Amino acid sequence: MQSSYQDFWFRRLHSLSGVVAVGLFLLEHLFTNSTATNGAAAFNQTVANLHSIPYLVVVESVFIFLPLLYHGVYGLYIAFTAGYNATRFGWFRNWMFVLQRITGVITFVFVIFHLYTTRFSGNTVNFQMVADIVSNPLYFWFMIIGVVSAIFHFANGLWSFCVHWGWTVGPRAQRVSAYVFGVFFLVLAFVGVNAILAFTHQA
Repeated sequence: MQSSYQDFWFRRLHSLSGVVAVGLFLLEHLFTNSTATNGAAAFNQTVANLHSIPYLVVVESVFIFLPLLYHGVYGLYIAFTAGYNATRFGWFRNWMFVLQRITGVITFVFVIFHLYTTRFSGNTVNFQMVADIVSNPLYFWFMIIGVVSAIFHFANGLWSFCVHWGWTVGPRAQRVSAYVFGVFFLVLAFVGVNAILAFTHQA
């Protein structure tokens, strides 16, 4: 009983940390990277503005990095212990369940790589740094796959969040929310890929 109770709250905290940590991390990066479509100067100025935030390390650690670490590590535990039973859901929702786990693993690896090569590289993050990274075809496609995976994981995770927290209870509400978050995914995926391409077009 105690184990089930703890597991329930661990999963609730995992769900909440995904919306907060992954959401903040993802949306902030999409916004920042999208400024590259206006040129190197616009991107560099946006990055400089972010780095001028008071107590930035504390804000990032408390609201992004620590929740992100918990969500990622516990998410890996869920991904490798979850049963993939096609009879548990309908065909479509079962595939969403599987893809959520797969994109979660990809996103976790991608975020670690991204932070290591940018935020914690010891170098100043600027347009040229990112342009140099994506100039390597291997890194470029890894960035594309990582960004799209992160966006899918976030969008589909929002659908699951609404279900598990009792916001979309009935089949109709869940079906409508699936369409909404599907469009949400497509829009953000376009924004994310377009932002990466900006570093190749204007490098």
